[in-house]
Amino acid sequence: MVIKVCGMREPENIREAEALGIDLMGFIFWPKSSRFVSERPAYLPTTCRRVGVFVDEHIEEVQRIAGEYALDIIQLHGHESPDYIRQLHLSCSLIKAFNIATIDDFTACIPYEGLVDYFLFDTKGQRVGGNGQKFDWSVLKAYRCQTPFLLSGGIGPDDALRIKAFSHPRYAGIDLNSRFELSPGLKDIDSIKSFLEKVKR
Repeated sequence: MVIKVCGMREPENIREAEALGIDLMGFIFWPKSSRFVSERPAYLPTTCRRVGVFVDEHIEEVQRIAGEYALDIIQLHGHESPDYIRQLHLSCSLIKAFNIATIDDFTACIPYEGLVDYFLFDTKGQRVGGNGQKFDWSVLKAYRCQTPFLLSGGIGPDDALRIKAFSHPRYAGIDLNSRFELSPGLKDIDSIKSFLEKVKR
């Protein structure tokens, strides 16, 4: 199972999260986010893949940041079209996020089949992301696309058993963020460690 920890910013916090053996670490490059990376951290991970999160950003800016931060993956969390993705011309892997509430929301995924490596399913809310709430995971039974997905949206320390019990043929991993924070952009490393131990046990 792929483990992604998103919304990182503080150098020592980045080191500690990386030491947990996670697979992906997300950095948010959307200025309206409380976890926005306004300047390059003094330390960036080397043993897990770096994910840059963007929301309706100009293609040239995504390309610039991808190069500056040596990003391995680009996550698009806005209304980016299939044509936008085709125009990126990056060697990075791609994640396209969708906000989910009902079965009908999966129809938005169809035009992106074959264009990205993963979908990420987040909770539909007032904010683009980081709402800290779970959607009804039972609707995922209706997901029929071939693209693997990461499960996001309000996963917290008490959800280890639910994660272990969840099953879907395209389920690839989980995305952890706001429910594991001491403050925006600062993760509770002990809480993440305890959670991962329970999930992997």
